[in-house]
Amino acid sequence: MDKTKLLDRLGAVGDERLLLAKVLDRAGRTQNQNIPVSTDFLSPGEQVRAADLLRLAGISGYVAAGGYEGAERRLFVFLPDWQEPEDAAPPVRFLRAAYRAEDSVNHRDLLGSLMGLGIVREKVGDILMGEARADLIVMDTVADFLLQNWTSAGRTRLKVSEIEASGLQPPEIRCREIRDTVSALRLDAVAASGFRTSRGKAAELIAAGRVQVNWRECTKPNKLLSEGDTVSARGLGKFRLSSVGGTTRKGRVSVVIQVYI
Repeated sequence: MDKTKLLDRLGAVGDERLLLAKVLDRAGRTQNQNIPVSTDFLSPGEQVRAADLLRLAGISGYVAAGGYEGAERRLFVFLPDWQEPEDAAPPVRFLRAAYRAEDSVNHRDLLGSLMGLGIVREKVGDILMGEARADLIVMDTVADFLLQNWTSAGRTRLKVSEIEASGLQPPEIRCREIRDTVSALRLDAVAASGFRTSRGKAAELIAAGRVQVNWRECTKPNKLLSEGDTVSARGLGKFRLSSVGGTTRKGRVSVVIQVYI
């Protein structure tokens, strides 16, 4: 099946269609030249859509990598027939941007300063905020430029240096736990509990296309969730259905929900 038909079958339009076309092009280079080729960094939602496309195209020889275990933004590395997955070397480097402890810098400040230098978002992986520093995973094509030119974020002076992957310091994932019972494992019922809203409001958000399940948009309030599913909503955050317990005497289902802070 050719590229156009594949993208049509997936229903890809606009910017998403352009992105997925690039993914297919990278996979094609590996198939044609028998060399490893990678995409740029993909968001979780883009990873899901790209994986759907590659499955539809019958392409399975790739690995997803983000520079460290648990990375959110990852790139796909397409493997030639002579390379094993464990030998894949993602074309990334690791930088640390240090600043004075008394300066107030957040994720948005750093990302904005990168965009101001002309660095597009897909060239930058996760930005790991820490104490008076941030660790970044970046494509190797922009690493040297950033080492030479990235000196500030707003009025805050930065000292940027290269570090080894082993030196990355991912922040601790913080969650608060909700123990509740729901009438059923329907998306609207669980979302109402996880987002602390009414079931009717949750259903409205879902119908409006603002809710994703495992990074896929879902507009069906009656979709049944399973243990381990992640639900996110624009403007409301993200939670994981951590555990599904038994049924109470009133027929409700016990759940444990981890809400990301």
